[in-house]
Amino acid sequence: MPGRSYLQKFLRRAVNEQCDWVVLEMTSEGAKQFRHMFIELDAFIFTNLAPEHIESHGSFEQYKKDKQRIAHLLTSSNKQRRVAIINSDDKHAEDFIPRNITEVINYNLEQAKLYRTGADGTTFQFDGATIHSPLKGEFNILNMLAAANFAKAFGIETPVISRALSKLSVIRGRAEHITLPSSNANKNKQTFDVVVDYAHTIESLEALYKTFPNQKKICVLGNTGGGRDTWKRIGMAKIADNYCDSIYLTTEDPYDEDPMNIIEDMKPGITNHSPNIIISRTEAIRAAITEAEKNDVVLMTGMGSQQYMCVANGKKLDWDDARIAREELERKFK
Repeated sequence: MPGRSYLQKFLRRAVNEQCDWVVLEMTSEGAKQFRHMFIELDAFIFTNLAPEHIESHGSFEQYKKDKQRIAHLLTSSNKQRRVAIINSDDKHAEDFIPRNITEVINYNLEQAKLYRTGADGTTFQFDGATIHSPLKGEFNILNMLAAANFAKAFGIETPVISRALSKLSVIRGRAEHITLPSSNANKNKQTFDVVVDYAHTIESLEALYKTFPNQKKICVLGNTGGGRDTWKRIGMAKIADNYCDSIYLTTEDPYDEDPMNIIEDMKPGITNHSPNIIISRTEAIRAAITEAEKNDVVLMTGMGSQQYMCVANGKKLDWDDARIAREELERKFK
């Protein structure tokens, strides 16, 4: 989440260029540092809450309170209409409904029934319409329901929502499928999936792995940055151990911590497999793609669409999981 000065300049530019809407992702860390202040919200969308950034906030309860500051921003907004759109499937949903607002709209997977998710994407129900999207997984259905309920609440008709979602084929770094370019003569030789995803919590990692139930899963993962959320390391390793057929432990935003220390913290969570330990993330991706065969899926998590990797002494290395995956595919099929 950008700083207050940047955000206000951005919002002013949006007004000057006659934008009708601005969608902002607000974070607990941003709220903790009051970067969310002085923004008049029309709507607030609560998707879910999972333990994260505990060391930064001091406790899960404080993390939750800092998140709730964002919800309270809707209460204090001067906008005449103030709408909260809440994922009622989440156990913390009631705690994120702001007080004294105009409307509360709940959404959940029950609303989408009968829904289906498979290799060709998802099909679900919304407002009497059957919507098909190329995006896979229940987590994407919930995200699309959030967007659809917001759009409907502010006057966008259901057929327009349906057409828009049906055309949304990729979100950078979120279950993003990587393939050889269509111009590559060997494109048809890639008979397995390669997926880049930002999953960096225990819950999101499990949700991603569940999206590919009938494929051999070759998993490339590290942990969520050096010096933070160390308690998650064993938990995420256990998820990989439960769902993956082949595991590559590697580097992921180590900051000032030795990447090998992070991996050593994860190893006790892996008891059913012998993980491949490759510190170089490029080499780990290369090894995973080299291993992949017909109908397998290579799942690279944690970095998503990030364009840099944070390493020691405040340095940032140019990085892009998707770019490296494409390069390794071209290497494999040259």
